[in-house]
Amino acid sequence: MTQYATRSMSLARLTPVYLTALEDELHRVIGSGPPHLREYYTMLEYHLGWPDGTRGKRIRPLLCLLSGAAMADGEWEQALPMAAAIELLHNFSLIHDDIQDNSPLRRGRPTVWKKWGQAQAINAGDAMFTLAHLAPHALAARGIPSDIALAALEDFDRTCLRLTQGQYLDMAFERRGRVTVAEYLEMIECKTAALIAAATHLGARLAEASDGRMAHFYEYGRNLGLAFQIQDDLLGIWGDPAVTGKSAASDLEKRKKSLPVVYGLERSGDFTRAYAQPYLPGDSVAALATTLETLGARDFTQQMALDLTAQAIRHLETAAPAGEAGAALRELTDQLLNRNL
Repeated sequence: MTQYATRSMSLARLTPVYLTALEDELHRVIGSGPPHLREYYTMLEYHLGWPDGTRGKRIRPLLCLLSGAAMADGEWEQALPMAAAIELLHNFSLIHDDIQDNSPLRRGRPTVWKKWGQAQAINAGDAMFTLAHLAPHALAARGIPSDIALAALEDFDRTCLRLTQGQYLDMAFERRGRVTVAEYLEMIECKTAALIAAATHLGARLAEASDGRMAHFYEYGRNLGLAFQIQDDLLGIWGDPAVTGKSAASDLEKRKKSLPVVYGLERSGDFTRAYAQPYLPGDSVAALATTLETLGARDFTQQMALDLTAQAIRHLETAAPAGEAGAALRELTDQLLNRNL
């Protein structure tokens, strides 16, 4: 457990306030359009979970708003346009990921491409990407100085590029028999950690934090993102389905190159050969999981998650987030980094 296990009520109080304002900002950015474009907007609304409430947890924009408030004496509304941009960018990547991964379901319902076809889903993802770049244009109306807004937009664009680099690596790794641990970490740093780092860093930037504190917020988010993904890797093989909501065998069945698998591929020819075989119903994925554990992959992955967690906490404490938002940020960190196997 992290040092934040003692709860206050800050996160429970602030989250509904922040997320209600975020949803309003997202509605403002997306709009509704003329009647003949209704289906176009329906696709975006559907993916964001508005018709039936099956929306994501909005973790990234929440991190942005809390980081900003913790550096600006509790003021957070000025960061809403950027928080909306971050959520829209995240959802752009999900729409395209679902197509590239051939995933028929997300959050228990058909994905955009499954419901409307790949061509329209690609266009919907492009729309989400464009809206993500339109959202920050409202920063000036929120009182953000032009030089700070311009620097934030450059940071945001560089994050967009890193997301696409991470997705390229992820897809390229599928065609390779072996991937090194270093290569895997580079991939998840681009694909997962970069956007979380941007969320915390941009929140601090818009609050006009010092360069030193902004750097610590960036490293906090980067290490948080890496640790979060590596915990997912553990849960994908050894997690309790009653907790995770998915089969513990799913990652191995899909032959995903998660960190424990990459570790095993580097150390055992027998495991490499077994993993190269396509999964067939009835195959014992439990045997693969046991082999990975015997090779030390589980211990290695757990230790790396612990090390990254410690780094995230160190940078957060050095940044010294203040007030109720700072307390809420610590609570959220604890929740994200202490998901049970």
